[in-house]
Amino acid sequence: MFTLRVDAGTVSRTRLSPSPASESVAWLKLAAGSGRHPVFGDPGPLARASLAHPDVALLAELLPRGGDAYTPDLLTPQPGAGTGHRELLDEQLARIEATAQDDLELQILEGARAHWSRPLPTSIRRIAESGQLQRRLARGLARFWRDALADGWPELRSILDQDIAHRAQTVVGHGVGRVLGTLHPDIGWTGDAITFDARWDGDLDVAGRDLVLAPSVLSRPGAVIQVDVPGQVVLYYPAHRIGAGRDRKPATIVPVVGVARAALLADLETARSTAELATRIGYTPGTVSYHLSALHRAGLVSKVRDGRYVLYQRTSGADVLTEG
Repeated sequence: MFTLRVDAGTVSRTRLSPSPASESVAWLKLAAGSGRHPVFGDPGPLARASLAHPDVALLAELLPRGGDAYTPDLLTPQPGAGTGHRELLDEQLARIEATAQDDLELQILEGARAHWSRPLPTSIRRIAESGQLQRRLARGLARFWRDALADGWPELRSILDQDIAHRAQTVVGHGVGRVLGTLHPDIGWTGDAITFDARWDGDLDVAGRDLVLAPSVLSRPGAVIQVDVPGQVVLYYPAHRIGAGRDRKPATIVPVVGVARAALLADLETARSTAELATRIGYTPGTVSYHLSALHRAGLVSKVRDGRYVLYQRTSGADVLTEG
C-alpha cells in the first residue's frame, strides 16, 4: 500500500483536468508494444506509422515493455489550468522541454536502471547527457499527437469532460473526499491521506503540493499515481462510463479505430456482406475485408456464413461506442 499524506491546502487546491500528454503516451505505448486497448482494440495504422519519425521512436524507447511498469513522470507533466486542448498540450510540451537536467537524469538514467528489466540503450544515454533529450521528447510527443490523436481529440475530450462534470457534481453534493474515495477501486481516502493499492509500499508527505485528478480514456482500466516531479501530484483514473455518454456519435471513435473502421462500425447495425459494405462505403472489397478482419479480432464485429456470403455485424461491445 502506498500512502500520500495531504494537508488542507492540498485538498483545497485539488482540481480536475484532462491530460493530452498522458492520453498520447498511453496510445503510443499500445502502438509501440503491439498492444490492444480493452475497448478500442488496435491503435491503428496512423499511430504505428508515426513511430517511423525518429523523435517519436525515441519517445517510445522510454516507455515500459513486458512486465515493466515504470514510465518517467516527466513525459506526462501535470496538466495546467488551460481550457482548450491546444493550451493544455502546449503547456505540457513546454514543461517537458524545460525539464531540469538533474531531474531528467534522475528519472530516465537512474529510474530506468532501477525499475526496468532491460538496459537503457546507450544512444539514449548519450542524448540525455548531451542536454538534447528534453527537446526531442517534446517534439516526439507533439508529432505523435498530430499524427494519431489531434483530429479526434474533441471527441475524446468530450468523454473526459463528461467525467469531470460528473465528479464536479459529486463535489457539490458530497465534498472532495467522496470524489477521492470513488475514483477507482485501487484508490482510497482516509480523511487525511490518499491510499493507493500498489505493488510497492511507501508513505509520502505531499502537503503543500497541488493535486490534479486526471480522467483517462486511453490508459484504462488501471489507475496511476504520479509523484516524481517536484511539487506535483497527479492521479490518473478511468473516465466514468466510457462510451456511454448521451451525445456519443460514430465519429467519436475515429481517433482510435480510424476513419474507415469507424464508418464500417456505423453501418453494421444490420448484418452486411463485404461486397455490400464496399458499395455503401465506397472502398474496394479488399480494403473492407482488411478492416473487417481487424474489427473481428478486436471483438467489435461478429461474422456468420449465410449461403455463399459471410455477413458481418457489430457486437454489443461496439454498440456502446456508436450509439447515441
